Amino acid sequence: MYPKHQHLPAEAIPQAIALLGGWLKSRLAAEPFQWFETELNALQAKPEQARWFKALGLTPRKLGKADLQPTVAELQAASRLRHGLDPTDWSVDQTARICFTLAFHQADDASFAHQVSLLVDTSEINELLAIFRGFALFPHPQALEPKAREAIRSTMRPVYEAMAHRNPYPLEFFDEAAWNQMIVKAFFLDSSIWQIQGVDERYNLDLSIVLIKLVQERWAADRFIAPEIWRGAVPCANAEGVAVILEALNGKAREAEIEAIAKVCMSHPQLCDPQVIAAVKNKTLKADPANQAWSAFAGPSYE
Repeated sequence: MYPKHQHLPAEAIPQAIALLGGWLKSRLAAEPFQWFETELNALQAKPEQARWFKALGLTPRKLGKADLQPTVAELQAASRLRHGLDPTDWSVDQTARICFTLAFHQADDASFAHQVSLLVDTSEINELLAIFRGFALFPHPQALEPKAREAIRSTMRPVYEAMAHRNPYPLEFFDEAAWNQMIVKAFFLDSSIWQIQGVDERYNLDLSIVLIKLVQERWAADRFIAPEIWRGAVPCANAEGVAVILEALNGKAREAEIEAIAKVCMSHPQLCDPQVIAAVKNKTLKADPANQAWSAFAGPSYE
């Protein structure tokens, strides 16, 4: 069962700020880091909205936008701080903006969530990327769920991915409808799902039905089928879905798609129809799906 409603307690915010601030200190020259530290200390001493907004706005100019590129040790430290926290895709300015937002927190969690929601409503895209990536660290995360849904409904791929990719928030806080919407949206944005945490833990019938229909629509329009679609379509498939999957295996799908179907059957045989498993076993594949990471199935249209 997937973890639900995890969050960083408010009393751990100083620890989070210290960790993220340490990453910045090791990457920034003395002058930009001094600016960061001055603004951070000021917000911690007196959390004022105007100063918070100003610091957020100045961050890229003062610190730059270099990729954070965390080390293995830093990734491990992030996971220890908060289960599932993965800053792989963060940048220096996003890390600082998350720090400033944590520093703005006062005793009232509900007020903080309200202020973050207002920020989401008024932010430009680069601020949004930082704020959505910070959701996993913010107090009172349940109150932020409507804004998280807005992120995964976005037509802007970077905004969608800031919430969906390498972020524990959707796994823990989205209900089934929001989760399914997030997975399906990836294929309309030419994004991918292998970076989404918990894909294998939240397979469900409704998701399979929607993805099977998407496959049929794309077949009818002679459009590209991302191999990753089958990762969500095959488990829990109903009779109609099984028929479509068998059609794919019997010549309708490309080799990469068949390998994706085979991989999900090998990984989760208890969730896959016996007919599909039998058909997979009768296929001779060029590559062994068991030895391929899911990232290998990201389609060319994703790039």
